[in-house]
Amino acid sequence: MLEEMRMELSLHPDANFIYADADGNSQKQVSQVKKMLEQHLDLLIISPNEAQPLTQVVEEAYKKGIPVIVIDRKTASSLYTAYVGADNYQIGKMAAAYIGAAWKEKGNVIEVMGLPGSSPTIERQRGFADGLKPFKELKISKEIYGDWLQPNAAAELIKIQPELHSAAVIFAHNDVMASGAREIVKKLNLNPDIKIIGVDALPGKGAGLEMVSSGVIDASILYPTGGKEAINTAFKILNKEPFLKENTLTSLVIDPSNVELMKLQWNKIRSQQKDIERQQTLLDEQKVLFKDQQLVLNVTIITLVLAIVLGGLAFYALLENRKINKNLEANHQEILRQRNQLIEMSEKAKLATEAKLDFFTNMSHEFRTPLTLILSPLEDLLNLDKIKSIAGHNLKLIHKNVYRLLRLINQLIEYRKIEYEQMKIKASPNNLVEFIKEITESFQHNAQKRNIDLRLIAKKTEITAWFDANMLDKVIFNLLSNALKFSRDQGAITVDIWEESDFIYVSVQDNGIGMSSDDALHVFEHFYQAEGSSTKGSGLGLSLSKELMRLHHGDIKVESIKNKSTSFVVSLPTGNTHFSETERQQQQLDKSELYEQARIYTTDLDEPTEQQQNLSNSLREQSILVVEDNPDLLNYLSQKLSSHYEVFTASDAEQGLIAAFREVPDLIISDIVLPGISGRELTIKLKSDLRTSHIPVILLTAQGSTEQQISGLESMADTYIVKPFNYDYLIANVNNLLKIREMLKAHYTSDISSAGKPQVSRNLDKKFLNDFAGIVEENLGNENFNVDDIAKSIGISRVQLYRKVKALLGCSITDYILSRRLKKASYLLINESYSISEITYMVGFSTPNYFSTVFKGKYGLSPTEFKKNKSV
Repeated sequence: MLEEMRMELSLHPDANFIYADADGNSQKQVSQVKKMLEQHLDLLIISPNEAQPLTQVVEEAYKKGIPVIVIDRKTASSLYTAYVGADNYQIGKMAAAYIGAAWKEKGNVIEVMGLPGSSPTIERQRGFADGLKPFKELKISKEIYGDWLQPNAAAELIKIQPELHSAAVIFAHNDVMASGAREIVKKLNLNPDIKIIGVDALPGKGAGLEMVSSGVIDASILYPTGGKEAINTAFKILNKEPFLKENTLTSLVIDPSNVELMKLQWNKIRSQQKDIERQQTLLDEQKVLFKDQQLVLNVTIITLVLAIVLGGLAFYALLENRKINKNLEANHQEILRQRNQLIEMSEKAKLATEAKLDFFTNMSHEFRTPLTLILSPLEDLLNLDKIKSIAGHNLKLIHKNVYRLLRLINQLIEYRKIEYEQMKIKASPNNLVEFIKEITESFQHNAQKRNIDLRLIAKKTEITAWFDANMLDKVIFNLLSNALKFSRDQGAITVDIWEESDFIYVSVQDNGIGMSSDDALHVFEHFYQAEGSSTKGSGLGLSLSKELMRLHHGDIKVESIKNKSTSFVVSLPTGNTHFSETERQQQQLDKSELYEQARIYTTDLDEPTEQQQNLSNSLREQSILVVEDNPDLLNYLSQKLSSHYEVFTASDAEQGLIAAFREVPDLIISDIVLPGISGRELTIKLKSDLRTSHIPVILLTAQGSTEQQISGLESMADTYIVKPFNYDYLIANVNNLLKIREMLKAHYTSDISSAGKPQVSRNLDKKFLNDFAGIVEENLGNENFNVDDIAKSIGISRVQLYRKVKALLGCSITDYILSRRLKKASYLLINESYSISEITYMVGFSTPNYFSTVFKGKYGLSPTEFKKNKSV
């Protein structure tokens, strides 16, 4: 079969033929087919080893749209594209007819069958049984299964020796099993005249034709393999030509009378095939030669064309080259001129940068002189009891912020020195434990005021380390200051000192607000501040600390968990070998310098003292809400404003929003830079909410550019004031906005019922007034109508409704309802013919007498007199 396929495929050199042999193993054949299906075949040709096991995989290929040609043996299903093979039933019947014709006497027949369950075995057995029926003298004495294999057939025949002695004919379903039967006959010295018939009659060495020719078997039924027919059918299918689904091949009996002729024909076919293959090889060689010659020709043509084109281009390039050279020379001169300009500008920029940095450093130094002149007289004033009793709070506020400004200036100067390598370290040996203890003690007062447990833990009382005390103190002061700033009241701060390997470590750990992993990653960068931090700083402290530790050949690291804890660890190398000779000095620790640094860092931590609120605050007619995250400024504004207004305070935008909804103040003052959402976003939320849309808002900020002021006003703020501001200027703006609000109240109150409504500047206020007036007008006849009904209809609380109506109309809700009822009653008295009693109930009064009393109190006339006067 395979040989026939290859012979036929030699006529189709472009086809790719993939072949696999299962060696009679059905499971192996199934796995081979599945592997082939993964290779995206165009067509599958299969000779099933067994019908049932191969059915499923053949159906799977067919259902995937792959044409399937079943050859030699069928499956248990009809789901295939075409079948090519002989009729096994006829093969069996032909063998029986040949035996019946050749054997005239009575005798027994032994049938050696193929693999149990395979379709050829079943059909050949059935055909052989039916073919022997006309020959009554012949009967099948024994049927055995040889599984198509010579050893298996021989083994089964050994088991039936008694039947072999009486057998006249052995019919094997293939030539291989027939040769096995001949060996057993010889081995057991049985009758050499026993006729042995096989099936296949294949050509080749040791195959069926040679067995018949050599007398090993007496005859063989030619079983056409269908290799050639299968390939022809395959190409018809692939070329979409007509084909037969069932292709049954004819057969004949090969015996000594015709075996030599068959061998001769086969040898001739083999010779022709070799000629075809040799011609195919020559043809392939000619094709290769033709391609090589064609390639040489194409290369020659392309080379010639390129030579002509390049020659033309070379001539054109020669002409253009002269022009280009002239342009290049001009460009070269221009580049030289620009380079010289850039060098000159770079020198100027360098000089300007140096001048700017010198100016910056000098100005920072110059700031210290006025600060000293402020600080010294200020401390003198604070020591005078008489002055302290009059202005002690304000003086302490000035004192605290002078030290804050001094610390910022010191950090800027030191940072610039480090940046331009002007700061030189002067390390000396000191007791690090005592040094840290001195610094920690300076923070104990601030920690105790907030019930924070500040502890120093050291396994040794003395650990000698080489460091510059004037640098390291800034690092420790900064870490402790930050720990106190970001710790909650009743918290804990632990300072731990230990020595390990070649380093000494100092850790400062707190259980405060912590920071996110992203903030921890950037915390040592210049001017970096955590997003949404409620405590603002310069962003220089930790960056400066990192650089100072670098000068010590040490390091500082941070570990933090949001809302849980933060730990900074400072590491110092032991010994002094890491310092140069010029960096090592022998000097005592200057504790006075340590004290001055402690004052700079701890003064900023002092909690602002709360001023006692004026007891008459609750009686103030107007109220103000102040939203500011700086405690000093918040207390200052609260104290100053409380003498004239009821003051509410909030330290961030979220608290401010809650306070505005709860208190509905007459005016709001807010900083722009706030923790969480900004003052601009707070203003937008206030102006977009019905409950607070009428409240004027003043924004305070240090962002003073024109663009920033425009951005603030675009958020619907009423006024934008830049820090530092004059308090009198602030209070003038407050009074001005409140007066304008009062004027609008009077305007709205007088015109709210008129046919032509005034143009209201705020859409939400206009909507509120329209809804409010409409609800009142609809319920004037309801004597049980009250404030709760209005609040429920609009969707706000009773207190918020009262304050908003008071702010917009300048009167209480009850007074407004009464005024509207009396106005409607006066209209009905003049323009309608209702009786006094009817009008009483139409405008929501319970009795005519009460109506008359209220009406006379408003207009000075009873309803009857009012109607008569208007009629006249």
